[in-house]
Amino acid sequence: MTIQQLAMAVTLRRDHFRGAPRAPVTLLEYGDYECPHCGAAQMSIAIVRQRMGDQLRFAYRHFPLTAIHPRAERAAEAAEAAGAQGQFWPMHDLLFENQQTLEDDNLIVYADQIGLNVGRFASDLASARHAARVRDDFLSGLDSGVKGTPTFFVNGLHYTGAYEADSLVAAVQRALPPLISPPTGRGVRM
Repeated sequence: MTIQQLAMAVTLRRDHFRGAPRAPVTLLEYGDYECPHCGAAQMSIAIVRQRMGDQLRFAYRHFPLTAIHPRAERAAEAAEAAGAQGQFWPMHDLLFENQQTLEDDNLIVYADQIGLNVGRFASDLASARHAARVRDDFLSGLDSGVKGTPTFFVNGLHYTGAYEADSLVAAVQRALPPLISPPTGRGVRM
């Protein structure tokens, strides 16, 4: 069996992440805002983040499955438009909370709810300003062997287990570096 590795590493400069920037473990999700499985996974991710604290950073990349989720790509562009105003995560959360209502009019309402400059947001959506970013995420997912959503990677390695909290926590814990023993103090004179 071949272990699938992430084709494009998670970086602080490019990716959206929550948690400690220099955490020893990165959990990356390729997701789709209209996917019910991704929506269900959000509670598990919140639990994993809470349990792992500063040992984890969580990153999200877009993988809209447009053949079965026609509004997912537009929702991903909305998340990026919010991100351009420093509000990616509030929009991300609203999109998952409202998976059944992702029409353009709804997206504008969500932008207003989180305090965005709605004119700028609407202009970004109308011009598809962030479509290239969404496409780059999608292509990086294909290059990494992603076939569906949600798909997770732990420190760059494809995670194949369940996406319930205990399984994800166990995978993150296995990825933690071994503890370095403190010096014993032998041979040290005071």
